[in-house]
Amino acid sequence: MHIIKHFKLVMHHKWLVFKLCIKVGEPWRGFMHDISKFTPTEFIESAKYYVGTHSPITEAKKVQGYSNAWLHHKGRNKHHAEYWVDEAAPEKTPVIPYPYAVEMICDKIAAGMTYLGDKFTKEYELKYWNKERTKIKINEKNAQFITEVLTRVAKDGIDKTLTKKNMKEIYKKYCE
Repeated sequence: MHIIKHFKLVMHHKWLVFKLCIKVGEPWRGFMHDISKFTPTEFIESAKYYVGTHSPITEAKKVQGYSNAWLHHKGRNKHHAEYWVDEAAPEKTPVIPYPYAVEMICDKIAAGMTYLGDKFTKEYELKYWNKERTKIKINEKNAQFITEVLTRVAKDGIDKTLTKKNMKEIYKKYCE
């Protein structure tokens, strides 16, 4: 078990998300981000499958075929598209509300920064998103919002793109 290394990784990721959420005007979302990672269900499995270069959830899925940590996490964190999927509802993937959609952007960028470290580039998350987008269920309006934000990050950088004004304008363009 890599308890200390996993704890440090989670704290580093939370710190990056918090800083990005402050930039976009959502400090509370940044502060509360991924608090469920400290529950026994998530923390123990993640420490067990810690690798440091990518999510331990991926490792757990390789070994077990599923991840208890992920099943727990996605059901408690509204910044994940999977939280909003309800196959039994008339609207299977509703539009994710603004605070969680913006937190999702911050989470994606911070994950890349966390796992890639110095190798992170402003283009990385757009490339990753373009591969990931076809694998997840998400409202198309939210998908367009994410795509435009990550495209702008790839072109103009994080500091110029991730502002409260920009996020509100882009969200309104696609999701309201």
